[in-house]
Amino acid sequence: MHKFDEMYERLPYAGAAIRQHYQRYDQWLAKQAPEVMNSRREEAEMIFRRVGITFAVYGAKDEDGSGTERLIPFDLLPRIIPAHEW
Repeated sequence: MHKFDEMYERLPYAGAAIRQHYQRYDQWLAKQAPEVMNSRREEAEMIFRRVGITFAVYGAKDEDGSGTERLIPFDLLPRIIPAHEW
């Protein structure tokens, strides 16, 4: 699972410190097996499709000639915004 830029004090983030408000989350994330995180992503995608959190891509056609439905983009990892930045 790739972390996102907002978790780090500076870019590029190779060797950069984790921002203070992400430290506990980073510790939790480090303990998660990649298979578990992939499973959670797949589960979220399945729920999004079942509930209909999708959008149509007009002009793009699938095998039967109808429009293509795509999932609304989402991040499995939350953005944490500290109070002083809110």
